[in-house]
Amino acid sequence: MKIKVCGMRDSQNVADVASLSPDFMGFIFYPPSPRSVSGIFKKELLESLTAKTSPVAVFVNSPIDYALSILKEYNFKYAQLHGGESVAYCDEIKKAGFGVIKVFSIDEHTSFEEMAEFATVADYFLFDTKSPKHGGTGQKFAWSLLDKYTLDKPVILSGGIGLEDANELKEIDKKYSWVVGFDLNSKFEIEAGVKDVEKLRQFFLALGV
Repeated sequence: MKIKVCGMRDSQNVADVASLSPDFMGFIFYPPSPRSVSGIFKKELLESLTAKTSPVAVFVNSPIDYALSILKEYNFKYAQLHGGESVAYCDEIKKAGFGVIKVFSIDEHTSFEEMAEFATVADYFLFDTKSPKHGGTGQKFAWSLLDKYTLDKPVILSGGIGLEDANELKEIDKKYSWVVGFDLNSKFEIEAGVKDVEKLRQFFLALGV
């Protein structure tokens, strides 16, 4: 079971969260987000990450040249693509040597079959709650919709996950072999971009990771 902590921007908080050794840590390069690091990101933010934690740059419909420049300059391991990026866009990121986490916004109208074309260009799919804000809403989608997913691409589950969900998430982990991780953000925050490390620690312990 993998854990991703997203929306990081404070150097001390990054170091504190890194001490928990999450599998992924996300930094958002999308100016409308209150957690955005666009224009203020410094390479030093990644210095406290251990080899276990892969840094992830999060983009929303960014020009491909911009995304590649950020990935290369700061040595990110993954690009998380949270907009309407095409298969060709994802493929270009992958061919440049970076992992791809392709985000899909989920509601009752979602067609999981339409995701199939991305299977060869993404390392993971990430399922988040459908919203015009592109994540960070603190809202869940109906997890029962996961029953409709028939592809074999591994999925990271996101959207309003909190400490109180730990037991249900353990059941999801048992039920769906392709759910390989959980993405944590707003429900673990003291303020936008600053995580409650003790609450995260409790979550890690509850899930046994």
